[in-house]
Amino acid sequence: MLSTVLKHLARLVAFDTTSRLSNLALIDWAERQLQATGARMRLTFNEERTKANLFALIGPEGVPAIVLSGHTDVVPVDGQVWQSPPFEMVQREGRLYGRGTADMKGFIACVLALAPHFARLAESGCLVRPIGIALSYDEEVGCLGVRGLIDDLKRQGIPVAGCIIGEPTEMQPVIAHKGIAHYRCRITGRAAHSSLTPQGVNAIEYAARLIVHIRQLAEAEAASGARHALYDVPFTTLQTGTVNGGTAPNIVPKDCEFVFECRWLPGSDPDRFLASASAYAAELEREMQAVAPEAGIRFEPLVHCPAFEAEEGSAVLKYLEALGGATSGQAVAYATEAGLFQEAGMPAVVLGPGSIRQAHRPDEYIEIAQLEACVDWLGRLAERLCQQGEFGKG
Repeated sequence: MLSTVLKHLARLVAFDTTSRLSNLALIDWAERQLQATGARMRLTFNEERTKANLFALIGPEGVPAIVLSGHTDVVPVDGQVWQSPPFEMVQREGRLYGRGTADMKGFIACVLALAPHFARLAESGCLVRPIGIALSYDEEVGCLGVRGLIDDLKRQGIPVAGCIIGEPTEMQPVIAHKGIAHYRCRITGRAAHSSLTPQGVNAIEYAARLIVHIRQLAEAEAASGARHALYDVPFTTLQTGTVNGGTAPNIVPKDCEFVFECRWLPGSDPDRFLASASAYAAELEREMQAVAPEAGIRFEPLVHCPAFEAEEGSAVLKYLEALGGATSGQAVAYATEAGLFQEAGMPAVVLGPGSIRQAHRPDEYIEIAQLEACVDWLGRLAERLCQQGEFGKG
């Protein structure tokens, strides 16, 4: 089985599925692997039909499935220095190097390698729940693709008992994570010769004042905001990630834009931060427009991935507890597609091979031992799905 996993992973890494590119070649390859098992499959596309989600179902119809979910896109390698080609899997000292090995093609390789085993169990009539396989696009740029996949499942009336998101957690269950939102702020001022600064409106300086306001909101959260001890950063955070503006040192800049993010704890309301920034922006606008009536400040939402907390008593948590314990699961600051599944009434948990510490970095790798642990765990899950009783069809 491990040799099949390694073969699949090498093929998956060779597909450059950086989010700005198409993932159709990978999806077509995965579809062929799953067709051989007799899986029932559905595809959902982006508007341009340059990217696709794949959903496959193995096992009885009409029974709520346990879904194994992974995203097919990876982050860019631009500007990173790698010891080996990033889109070629290389094995060194028990590690497999390549973009996406940990995040999260290692999990996908394990699932696809086990798909024929799942099919054999289904053919024997053993499975009391079907196993779903969900492969999505554009997770890395805002969990965009999986929304269409989830909507399609709901439209088709395909029931889901639970979803396991195979992000790299070192095979330890993650039962909660923060939400994440990105906003772009565009400031329009008035250009002027820098010797005549009072006649202009400096967009960069007004952006700086807004950035300081957002920083003050962040400091207030760190000092006195809600706390959750399960998280490594136990409070809601805000930060400004990019700033662009200006033309030359001797021109009062007309335009500036920046992007800031919020990562909030489950149960918190991220909209209050945007509301505070917008209220302060309205004060600044009045000041700007006293000099330049055309001046203004606009906010644009870019990304919104909801926070996630596992649903107590859900079928998927019962399986995890039976297979090794989920009551002591972790909480993390990064976001996944789990919150979207959970919002759609599909209870979720995050668990997969590899370490998040290796994700997005040059020389990304996954340990072979982690893949072996994942294969073993998925095999035991399939056995559990063949057992009647507490974890049966109910």
